[in-house]
Amino acid sequence: MPKKIDTILSEGLIERGLISREALEPLFKEIEKSGESLQQVLVKRQASLEKDILDVFAEKLKFTCLINLKEVSIDKSIFDKVPLKIASYYKFVPVSLKDRLLTIAVSSPLDIKIQDEIRTHLGFDIETVLSCHGDILDSLKKYYGFAADTMKEISRGSEVKGLFQEPAQEKVEDIEKLAGDASVIRLVNQVILEGYKKRATDIHIEPHREGVNLRYRIDGLLYETKVAAEIKNFLNAIISRIKIMSNLNIVERRLPQDGRAIVKVGEQMLDLRISTMPTPFGESVVIRILPTKMLFSLEKLGLPKKDLQIFESLILKPHGIIFITGPTGSGKTTTLYTCLSRINTKERKIITIEDPIEYEMPNITQIQVMPEIGLDFARGLRSILRHDPDVIMLGEVRDLETAQIAIRVALTGHMVFSTLHTNDAVSGINRLIDIGVEPYLLASSVEAFIAQRLIRLICPDCKYEDKATPAQLKEMIAKDLGLESKDAVKIFRGKGCPSCNFTGFFGRTAIYEILIMDGGIKDLILKKATSSQITKVALAKGMRTLRQDGWQKTVAGLTTPEEVMKTTSAQEQLNDLESKTQVFLGGFTPESAHSPKENGKRAYQRLNSKVNLRYRVLKSQDELARRGFTPEELSVTSNISAGGLLFFSDEILAIGSILELILELPGGGEDPIECLARVTRVEEMDRERKYNIAVCFLDITGAQRGRLNKFVEQELS
Repeated sequence: MPKKIDTILSEGLIERGLISREALEPLFKEIEKSGESLQQVLVKRQASLEKDILDVFAEKLKFTCLINLKEVSIDKSIFDKVPLKIASYYKFVPVSLKDRLLTIAVSSPLDIKIQDEIRTHLGFDIETVLSCHGDILDSLKKYYGFAADTMKEISRGSEVKGLFQEPAQEKVEDIEKLAGDASVIRLVNQVILEGYKKRATDIHIEPHREGVNLRYRIDGLLYETKVAAEIKNFLNAIISRIKIMSNLNIVERRLPQDGRAIVKVGEQMLDLRISTMPTPFGESVVIRILPTKMLFSLEKLGLPKKDLQIFESLILKPHGIIFITGPTGSGKTTTLYTCLSRINTKERKIITIEDPIEYEMPNITQIQVMPEIGLDFARGLRSILRHDPDVIMLGEVRDLETAQIAIRVALTGHMVFSTLHTNDAVSGINRLIDIGVEPYLLASSVEAFIAQRLIRLICPDCKYEDKATPAQLKEMIAKDLGLESKDAVKIFRGKGCPSCNFTGFFGRTAIYEILIMDGGIKDLILKKATSSQITKVALAKGMRTLRQDGWQKTVAGLTTPEEVMKTTSAQEQLNDLESKTQVFLGGFTPESAHSPKENGKRAYQRLNSKVNLRYRVLKSQDELARRGFTPEELSVTSNISAGGLLFFSDEILAIGSILELILELPGGGEDPIECLARVTRVEEMDRERKYNIAVCFLDITGAQRGRLNKFVEQELS
């Protein structure tokens, strides 16, 4: 006989037309064998039914449904009164506590016996609301810490006492046995599985004096996961287990180690690249997650139709070199693999030499660089030629010897793909010349330089048009793209939802800058022209900069302006900025600072006042390192409004530069205002070697603008 709760659910679903009696018959037979509830079986087969099931319970049994549990703000003091072991055992989340009445969220109605047990354990009266099972598990992780229940179980085992002691060489076998305990294996598996589910590319386990941080890199940014404080007691066991998985020496803790392991998640095989590094508080571990099989497609790289055709023509050339440029983590390797995948046929012999081999590719010979035994890029490249390749992929050109061999290979009829670490496409020319490559060899062998960056994509589930975007930002985008009016520019953003973990972004794509080495560019290289001269000619021939490609994706609704500005440099507009700087230096008055106007009058009042300001110019990390740049420069404002401000600087800033601002308004105790701003005017102050910098706000929120306007009005009144 089915349970009463299953009968209520089945009748409710039949009444709503969500299931037929005939379809229920085999389900009840399955319930008899497995001992599961009808709700569990239905959700397992069709997860989309869960909300309908909760609605049936709410209607038939007069329960309240709390569908968006993740968005509910819960007082954290409640969790001090509800132990984890109770919440995780009965699978509920405490939502509120008023007097002696505790409201808990559960995924299915609790029977009287279980409610009495919870009352006895906690000493509170219980009121239940219904919520989705997945939301309850996520909330338990959020408020109690990741894998906290697993660590509690491990702590209860007496056999675990020796697990956390400093290992000695004579006890290697015991350590290996203890680290292989089922509880520790489950804990490590949970860490990896959580990273895979969150679409993480890297998992960081970082010990420090107070405890251990667990962070996941998702879409290029690191997000910290709350973990129970007990995790610091399990650090040695966790690291030993990870080392065993990757065949590393579990006794050696003084030296960095690198290894790999392959695990299976469902039908997906994952290749884990594991690196350990000693710190004063224990070993730090980074696990890179790579699928063993990837479908590489040029169409999915984010290339517009015109650039896709250029790519196709470049990779089908019979000889020459194609360089992909960009900083670490900009997706260069993925682009190279995609190019190789497109030309990977039985008629071609393709050999790669990499450090490390990121993905395994069928029908391609892949070589791992091993400097410790003398197998570097140059030596590997020389050996490759004896294997009669048609196409060679060289992981990176790092020195003159490697560059010269690659050029000789290209000049003797081979196609070579490689990477350079430069900020843009034109800088690739300078980089090769700087390491000693002769201009005539470069001009005769290289077919193209392709710069790229990765930008985050707006989450499609919570995407909306931001109609409050400042007109100045739209004008800048329209001007850079050569659009007739800013009205053609529409800006979209993500509100944040469970699908994107409330970040507003889901996934990444690439933006590109392609410099074709045609006759004109080669002549400039032979004449040793400057980068700005080559850039000017390339732009006149139709080259699109990284920023312009980013703006195209912004207008198409794929990303936000802030993503483009963070990953591209305003110096890409150098040719325009040089003339603008000459015009605006001198002849500047504070009253001419950029701000919105209405009917010839300013929309926002201006105040001559000193306010603490921190700013940072958005530039490439390489350039910041060369200049010894500190993350924040301290300054004060001399003029401020809700549209922009004026401040002092010891250095000249280029017109059009994008700044990150942190503005500290006096009084009130509120958080500083943080936003992006664009430099619109620059004035050199007489005999002081200081500059007045005027900026307009770009992505300031309506609430922040209101705070500024209120502050100015109060000070003026």
